Amino acid sequence: MSSIVYILNGPNLNLLGLREPHLYGSTTLAQVEALCRRTTDGLGLDCDFRQTNHEGVMVDWVQEARERAAAIVINPAGLSFRSIPLLDALKTVAQPIAEVHVTNIHRRDALYQNSLVSLAATGVICGFGPFGYELAIRAVAERLAPAQAA
Repeated sequence: MSSIVYILNGPNLNLLGLREPHLYGSTTLAQVEALCRRTTDGLGLDCDFRQTNHEGVMVDWVQEARERAAAIVINPAGLSFRSIPLLDALKTVAQPIAEVHVTNIHRRDALYQNSLVSLAATGVICGFGPFGYELAIRAVAERLAPAQAA
């Protein structure tokens, strides 16, 4: 069985640390990646960390993950709220899917409160800043533990 966790990041997350720091903080995406790599390494997992500003690329990565990944951690960013193609791709994934949001989307404007991706996710972590990625990785690792032991 694969030990790769795909960590997929959507539009504008390449601007973490610069974009609306009052909402998203000052941590950069490179720092988030380092956190994710430390966490996966510590759990004996491999990390495939990616970011795109394009919906079709994200859909392609999810389809690739169906074949290669043990689990998916996804911060779909703006794709969360309108992307039917992303939702449809995620619905085909049998592996654990953890949806992550840096902010608590439920405390944001109505536009940002209803994630379509949540309909396909195993679980959702939001509002804990970049630490949410570590929580998500640990959560999918816990789900994988029985499968890895078999």
